[in-house]
Amino acid sequence: MTASDQLDTEDQNDIEEHQRLKATVVYEIIRRQGIEELERPKTSLWWSGVAAGIAISTSVFCEAFIHSHLPDVPWRPLIENFGYCVGFVIVILGGFQLFTEQTVTAVLPVLAKPTSGNFRRTARLWSIVFAANMAGTFFAALLGIVVGWVDPGLLEAALEVSRHFAENGPFAIFILGMPAGFFIAALVWILPTSRANEFWLIVLLTYMIALGDLTHVVAGSTEVFLLILVG
Repeated sequence: MTASDQLDTEDQNDIEEHQRLKATVVYEIIRRQGIEELERPKTSLWWSGVAAGIAISTSVFCEAFIHSHLPDVPWRPLIENFGYCVGFVIVILGGFQLFTEQTVTAVLPVLAKPTSGNFRRTARLWSIVFAANMAGTFFAALLGIVVGWVDPGLLEAALEVSRHFAENGPFAIFILGMPAGFFIAALVWILPTSRANEFWLIVLLTYMIALGDLTHVVAGSTEVFLLILVG
């Protein structure tokens, strides 16, 4: 009799719970998620994308909330950047359609079966979700301006947080977006193996994006829309 034969059912379950999922299993989980997203109706994609744009905008505003309550000292970014995580927690745990997540999830079905139909479905998904995300962030920025009229201090904090993004040139924005894209792609790949630690993984990786002043196309659009709306 081997040592494994002496383990009872509860011990066997504990072992299975602590085993990591194989890479092939993780791949299949994400691929099936991608297939589900590619088959979703246009209306469902649109409104989920709008909700994601609004939700991701809370990252900018939560940063501003913390920023407005801290003194102008060198360590302020270490604290205020935790606000950036809020929108990503809402979007990812809420299952909303965020464009940067779909750049991984939707690609796997195409790589597995590179047909013209899959390419069209991917283009359809990306175009709808990206446009919906932009509509959501614009609406959130507009709402932020309205709320800012009530509390000018919060509006100024939001604008101050946003200016660092707009000060970058196109090349810098592109380069800084590459590591941010890697963090989001890694997050999508890690989540299936997180075992109820999704919250902390999202916070850790998105905090790194904020702390490094990296650029995220959807969250960054909220910042740009805020600056445009105030002239």
